[in-house]
Amino acid sequence: MRGDVFAHIARQPDSSFVGAWTVFMLRSAFQPIFAFQDGKLKIAAYEGLLRPTRNDEPVQPGEFFSKIPADQRMHVETLSRTVHLLNAGTFLDPSTLIFINFDPSVFIDRALTDKVLRDLRLVLHEAGIDHNRIVCEMTEHPARSETTFLEFVAELRDRGFRIAVDDYGADDSDIGRIEKMRPDIVKFDAGWTIHLMGTRPGIALLSTMVSRFQDHGIQIVFEGVEESWQIEVTEEIGANMIQGFALARPQVVPGDFLQAWRHAQERASNAGSRAAGTPHLPVHHRAPARAFGHRRS
Repeated sequence: MRGDVFAHIARQPDSSFVGAWTVFMLRSAFQPIFAFQDGKLKIAAYEGLLRPTRNDEPVQPGEFFSKIPADQRMHVETLSRTVHLLNAGTFLDPSTLIFINFDPSVFIDRALTDKVLRDLRLVLHEAGIDHNRIVCEMTEHPARSETTFLEFVAELRDRGFRIAVDDYGADDSDIGRIEKMRPDIVKFDAGWTIHLMGTRPGIALLSTMVSRFQDHGIQIVFEGVEESWQIEVTEEIGANMIQGFALARPQVVPGDFLQAWRHAQERASNAGSRAAGTPHLPVHHRAPARAFGHRRS
């Protein structure tokens, strides 16, 4: 493997990949995203989430990111995505999508965006992951260069990657983000949707908004589903997918993702949700061990 970022990644005896930045070790966790399908819930995707440690002690992601100087943010962003994708290629069901985050604030010029695209192409080749599985999730941070960032999003779309917008709420700025990025998927902000779910008028409003997005070919994910009753409400509203602790928490690799799914099945069953039905069990996938730096055949 070539590129500076790979010099900061190592493969562990348990086959997981970890990254290193200063005194921190960067590990991947994956949280399942469930789709409603024929009255059942099925794992459709996973979101890669960073789990930093220092001296083997967990560090809150927010605290970790606050320590990164501005001139190092792009490097750490790329390092994090690379660790997630290498682990996804090793541990996740190959039929699922993979959500990876992009921070708009780090895109300041065309040279940087070109490097991100090159690095992304290289790591996907190394991990043995088809680009059709990747959902590029744009976080809510404001872009430092709106033009550069939107050009980058357009490049990703042209190359066949899916685009997602994170933390959509009711603000005009959020609507503007949708119009500019033309995403395939929109994630509704958890605090906003949970507040609206508490009343029938709120549920009706969410249903209308979901329908309008879907009429434009945009799928909707409800984040932060933490109570069992919310599972059934999100199905009633017409959401395409849901994500949250009510079904499954993020699990650090090399966790047993099949066992995590069984726990999610039990939660859905206990909730009495008709959405859960008899869930499909995904095929547990773990790629055979290979030498780091050599793509498996």
